[in-house]
Amino acid sequence: MNAPTPSSSQQQRLEHFPVSFFAMVMGTTGLAIAWKKAHQVLGTPEAVGCILSWWALILFALLAIGYLAKAIKHWGAVKHEFAHPIRLNFFPAFSISLLLLAIAFTESLPGVASLLWTAGAIVHLAFTLTVMSSWIHHTRYDIKHANPAWFIPVVGNIIVPIAGVTFAPIEISWFFFSIGLVFWLVLMTIVMNRLFFHEPLPERLTPTLFILIAPPAVGFIAWVRLNGGEIGPFARILYHVALFLTLLLASNALRFFRIRFFLSTWAYSFPLAAMTIATLVMAEQNGGLFVPLGWVLLAALSVVLLLLTLRTAQGVLRGEICVPE
Repeated sequence: MNAPTPSSSQQQRLEHFPVSFFAMVMGTTGLAIAWKKAHQVLGTPEAVGCILSWWALILFALLAIGYLAKAIKHWGAVKHEFAHPIRLNFFPAFSISLLLLAIAFTESLPGVASLLWTAGAIVHLAFTLTVMSSWIHHTRYDIKHANPAWFIPVVGNIIVPIAGVTFAPIEISWFFFSIGLVFWLVLMTIVMNRLFFHEPLPERLTPTLFILIAPPAVGFIAWVRLNGGEIGPFARILYHVALFLTLLLASNALRFFRIRFFLSTWAYSFPLAAMTIATLVMAEQNGGLFVPLGWVLLAALSVVLLLLTLRTAQGVLRGEICVPE
């Protein structure tokens, strides 16, 4: 049998280019926003957040071009991925990436940020309607398919108000926030039922447990933005739920260290970034223990992103990524 030519090998890798790659943009942009907030609260160098923001934008552009090429040359593979009961939930990582980039560039490039936010909000709403319609009228879902990645399409709406209060009428931000908050509670119940009473998550999906941190952490940030920067009782509830979930997962750190690297391991990144930013918001207004906690989380987040980036680059060079599962 003839060995595959380099061109056919590249085509095969393009066919298996996963939409979950956009989780890298979410994590990288989250790190950039965290460093920007740390500059305001902790006095860290401003340049770090700026450089990371531009790197996140470049990364998004490269991945978007790659997935567009896949859609043009391997449309059937895209349709198969969209019909998959688990991979479907990673498609909105694309729109969330747009929303996060809008947050990162709100102050430095408000015109560009406004366009990114508008596109992200519209596309994410479309994804939410499509995915929820799929859930309601399904013929293929089972409780074993439920996992924290289900939060991405629906609960991701909570991110919209963070920049939305700057770029659109306030009621639009409340609309998206309400969707994300209510269905977070619904999906949290479903996912916890699956985790408590059914078989454990497969190793490949175990890192998605960190996504549990994101809804209350991002919800805290969005609530503060919607209320003019005031941290009230409900915001504190959201923050401390996120803090508890962070501690819960940290207490199981050895389990996560033993897991092999998958692209889904990037699920560690954005939730940690959201928790770091939320803690820096608390430190900005309350000081106290939130300041050292902010330093610890920022350091941990930076190390995690560095390791994930290096391991992903290694996986690409070794041909471990963009292959059939």
